[in-house]
Amino acid sequence: MHPIDLTIFAIYIIGLLGFGYYFYRKNKGGEDYYVGGRDMNSLHIGLSVVATDVGGGFSIGLGGLGFTMGLSGSWMLFTGLLGAWSAAVLLIPKVKNNPVFKNAYTFPQIFEHHYSGSVALVAAVISAIGYAGFTSSQILAGAKLANGTFANLSLDNGILIMGIVAVVYTVLGGIKAVIYTDTIQWTILMLGLVFVGIPISYSAVGGWDTIQATVSPEMLSLTNFSWQDVVYWLVTIFPIWYIGMTLYQRIYACRDEKTAKRAWYLAGLFEWPVMAFMGVALGLFARVAADQGMFDYLGAASVSEIDPETGLPMLLRTVLPVGFMGVMLAAYFSAILSTADSCLMASSGNIVTDFLSKLNDMDHESASFLKTSQIVTFVIGALAILVAYSMDDVLTLMLYSYAFMVSGLFVPVIGALYWKRSTPAAAMTAMLLGGSVTLFLQLKVGAENLPYELDPNVFGITASALSFIAVGYWTSE
Repeated sequence: MHPIDLTIFAIYIIGLLGFGYYFYRKNKGGEDYYVGGRDMNSLHIGLSVVATDVGGGFSIGLGGLGFTMGLSGSWMLFTGLLGAWSAAVLLIPKVKNNPVFKNAYTFPQIFEHHYSGSVALVAAVISAIGYAGFTSSQILAGAKLANGTFANLSLDNGILIMGIVAVVYTVLGGIKAVIYTDTIQWTILMLGLVFVGIPISYSAVGGWDTIQATVSPEMLSLTNFSWQDVVYWLVTIFPIWYIGMTLYQRIYACRDEKTAKRAWYLAGLFEWPVMAFMGVALGLFARVAADQGMFDYLGAASVSEIDPETGLPMLLRTVLPVGFMGVMLAAYFSAILSTADSCLMASSGNIVTDFLSKLNDMDHESASFLKTSQIVTFVIGALAILVAYSMDDVLTLMLYSYAFMVSGLFVPVIGALYWKRSTPAAAMTAMLLGGSVTLFLQLKVGAENLPYELDPNVFGITASALSFIAVGYWTSE
């Protein structure tokens, strides 16, 4: 990497850490650290939501889908649009119009109100573990980006460097720094893709005629997917809009219902079609470049030797001129960090608010609560770095984290808001059974051995729903 590019990227990192330190000096208590003072506007929240949900994992993951599936991979984020818009109509009014949640910090507090403290505690554990795993996936995404860009940087060293930057920044700044910098980081990513990454890459691989001549026709089609793909994307992505701790923190941070709804509508549009097609297009360009032998100098003599998720970083490294590589690297790292910091804040919020503060009856606006939050955030971040060392696939790790939470939490939250026979026993059964079924099938069976090769999460959610209904009828009397 040229010293000019390295300097641009280093300035970005230093500026980011400086921004985190600024809010470290400004934060006074849990209200600032976890919900940003509850007075954020729709633009900042909307861009923060899409930056968090799409972020680096999906940016690198979408590149991988574009590399293997072509343009049809864009449909994965269509489920994000459906989730965002439906949550704006069905979920946000239930939360923002209920005075019980006026001072809420976390998603499990919804369960505490509708069910019981024990149900909320189990939900907090599930959410905390899921988001810690999701943080690991983002650190791995950053490491893959760095590994594909810096010639002499190993993946393990990339994990360590990216992890340290993400964790230190998040520990210092809290949610307000996260939301404001998400706006800046998402703008950097969009400008970088629209004006740098896409046009230069498109030209470098030879334009549309060359793309058509190089890849198979299905790679350029919007129907190159199976119905199992649709089910997989739907059950792992759509429900997160109803159970995501990162999203509840932003609902609480909005000043009112109208602001929150506008933010969610904006986020949905940015997910699909904007980011969806840009992400897979760059992955498709990387596939064309690989087929043309443009990565031979990197030791990748054939497509089969390339990890699909490193194809995009290799493309950018190959085609971008001096100066632009630093801009694009900062753009993609900003996307990664915007998700990693939010997930880290979510896991920390679950542990501190839903568990530790109740054990010690802590004042959420005290200096000790703020200090405890920062320490817990650091510990979770350190553990996430260790987990990232043991994983190879960003999208798999990310969707496993999604599935772990979705299979246990989606049915109970819908029941809490819309079913009169919902009971604590039904919620507890659904959470434990749904999560257990999904984990067992993921680890011991595998989707390829299940009926119709459906994702394990389909069976986990089904088990959760059936048990929730049966126990709800039995115990509501």
